[in-house]
Amino acid sequence: MAKIHPAAVVDPSAVLAADVEVGAGCIVEAGVSVGAGTVLRPHAVLRRGTSLGKGNFVDSFAVLGGDPQDLSFDRNTETFVKIGDGNTFREGVTVSRATKPGGATVIGDKTYWMASSHAGHDAAVGDGVIIVNAVLLAGHAVVGERAILSGGTLVHQFCWVGEMVMTQGKAGIGMHVPPFVMVAEVNQVIGLNLVGLRRNPAMTDEDRRQIKQAFALTYRSGLPRGKALEEMDACKDWGPAAGRFRDFVRRVLTAEKPHNRGLCPRAPAAAD
Repeated sequence: MAKIHPAAVVDPSAVLAADVEVGAGCIVEAGVSVGAGTVLRPHAVLRRGTSLGKGNFVDSFAVLGGDPQDLSFDRNTETFVKIGDGNTFREGVTVSRATKPGGATVIGDKTYWMASSHAGHDAAVGDGVIIVNAVLLAGHAVVGERAILSGGTLVHQFCWVGEMVMTQGKAGIGMHVPPFVMVAEVNQVIGLNLVGLRRNPAMTDEDRRQIKQAFALTYRSGLPRGKALEEMDACKDWGPAAGRFRDFVRRVLTAEKPHNRGLCPRAPAAAD
């Protein structure tokens, strides 16, 4: 039976695995489900429609599944937050539920959310992402696997941040960011995340070479984006990693409203 502190408030309809720990002052609303090994520290809040997988840690004053910060939202709309396994949400993290009926804000596995960070409604965050203190993801933002968003990073609504992207502190993202790059200031790609690429055990030397080739065609060749994409399409020997870079660029170039935000440019002073 779940270990529930007497000062916690847990709705009878909530489904908690047998070894879940619920601290004093926690609120677990109707329709919530919590997987095995999950810990809710004192005063954590899980709003209705929130589901967590196994082994999650929710620290004090985090609120998961709160209403969208959308002036037009009808609070009676049934929407969800779906969270995978092994995630950590530190103090004061907030994740809003989706806006469309039946929709969900989705978080994968093994993400780490530092204090006072936020994910808006309908956002999607991939596995292994690190969200540093005070990062703000707007509604419908998408963050790819193993990205690291440094403190104070802001991501505009409907923007896509590719896998293994790393931002500098206080970066502002209002355009789409391709995989494997570093971003600084506002919409400024400053190079590849070379350290991350070297440390990723799934990446081979050939993968890294191909990613560098894709980056060069996109950002250093001087070619128009469409022509650079044609050159990338001609690289028939590319593996999955460089292929994902190429596919991301293609998706950006063909995006329609409200996702037609363009590809982040390279910073003029970048020296990659």
